[in-house]
Amino acid sequence: MDEHDLDDDPIAQLQAWYAEAREAVPQPDAMTLATADPDGRPSARIVLLRGIDGRGLAFFTNRTSRKGDELRGNPRAAIVLHWWELGRQVRVEGAIVEVGEAESAAYWSSRPRTSQIAGWASPQSQPLTARSDLDARVAEEEAQFEGAEVPPPAFWGGYRVVPESVEFWMHQESRLHDRVRYVRAGEGWRRERLAP
Repeated sequence: MDEHDLDDDPIAQLQAWYAEAREAVPQPDAMTLATADPDGRPSARIVLLRGIDGRGLAFFTNRTSRKGDELRGNPRAAIVLHWWELGRQVRVEGAIVEVGEAESAAYWSSRPRTSQIAGWASPQSQPLTARSDLDARVAEEEAQFEGAEVPPPAFWGGYRVVPESVEFWMHQESRLHDRVRYVRAGEGWRRERLAP
């Protein structure tokens, strides 16, 4: 990978790689999201990338979940997109901002009804006595919204990672992988090659 062949804008470059991944990878939008609590204890999980634009990378979730609690207390995150089939990885680090209500509602309306019901029913990250408790909650929500649209709950919405650094990684059989990192510099970006 020649860094001079990459776009000057890391978001544009990420969009190009993501478009290629959508043609070659079964789940190109699966990304690892790493957060930390206010004491710095980290946690990571897979979430789905639901938008890339000049503002950053968006995902949606229950805001009362563990990740939501951690993002409220420490509004910074790191994400990793790994496309094994292409030998590529992208790492993004930055601040977190909440996606606005209208944008969150628009995404909510695109979700399958079963996912909407699940969003209402699941007390995400909270202990359950048994799976049957969750099944009962799903049945209650299905009954509540029978014959009606399922609105987004007040506790559900989106977040956006606002990139401060974006690293593009490309596999090499020699293990001398190519790594190019963009770092925010004022209104633009500084680009540098990293040792593997």
